[in-house]
Parts: sequence; C-alpha cells; structure tokens
Amino acid sequence: MTTNGEPALEAAPQLNVLAQYVRDLSFENRNAPRSLMPQSEQPAINIQINVNANPMSEQEFQVELTIEGDAKTKELTLFKFELIFGGIFRIANVPEEAIHPIVLIECPRLLFPFARQIIANATRDGGFPPLYLDPVDFAALYRQRLAEQGGMPGAQPLTQ
Repeated sequence: MTTNGEPALEAAPQLNVLAQYVRDLSFENRNAPRSLMPQSEQPAINIQINVNANPMSEQEFQVELTIEGDAKTKELTLFKFELIFGGIFRIANVPEEAIHPIVLIECPRLLFPFARQIIANATRDGGFPPLYLDPVDFAALYRQRLAEQGGMPGAQPLTQ
C-alpha cells in the first residue's frame, strides 16, 4: 500500500510484559530437621512444568507457569514445592497465526528466569542448597503438545 507515492510503514510487532505475579508459592519441608542432616545418597529431583494461557482481550493474554517439584531419597522426602508464576502480556501487530506460538513459547520463556530464581530462593530459605532449574525449551514443549493433541495451532484453545 502506498500513500502519496511512498510505501506505507507497517507497525512493528510488539510483545510487552504488563505485569508479573506469584499466584501461589508452596514449599514443604515436613521432615525437618531430619531432612537437613547429611544424606547417604543423592536425592532424586523431579520437576514438572506446565504452561496455561488465557486471552484477556484481543491483544492481552494471561500466561502462567506451574512448576512443581520434589527431592526424595529412598528413605524420605526432603522437600516439595509448587509455584504458579504468571504474567500479563500485550501482543500487537502480529499475524493471527503467530499469536498462539508467541503466547505459549515466548511468554513463558520471558517468565521462566524469574520463576527459576523464586524456586532457588525458596529451597535455599528452606535450608537446602538453592535449586537452579535447567533452562527449558518451550518451543520443544509446544511442538510436543501439538503432536499429542494432533492439531494445528489455530485450532487449539489458549488454555492448555
């Protein structure tokens, strides 16, 4: 499209973080002080991460990371935690077909470092060495979820 013989400038795509919040944070050290004693074996650490998203308006989306984990030995559970960390994002000037992957890949990617630090602080404050989660490939998780659901991104609801 041109205006007075000059090409019209298209608005640049935008992804803005409007807010971040902790919805829920739980840390359990039920076996303290026994769990704080030196252990004869390395604990098994299990982590599960889920992403949920809901449209709030045409351009604004609520995205939440739910991260649950625990550390166990054969004898006892050392600790358990759950964090629901969210953000409100504004996405503008992006083609409709790109919204779904941006919301479920890029938005959680922006939230993750903050959630990772909250978990590290909680485990440290619980009497353990800080638990720094490994980086997460949200694009691979997105592709895996699409493959499991057998559909195209446009056909998938944002709540997952």
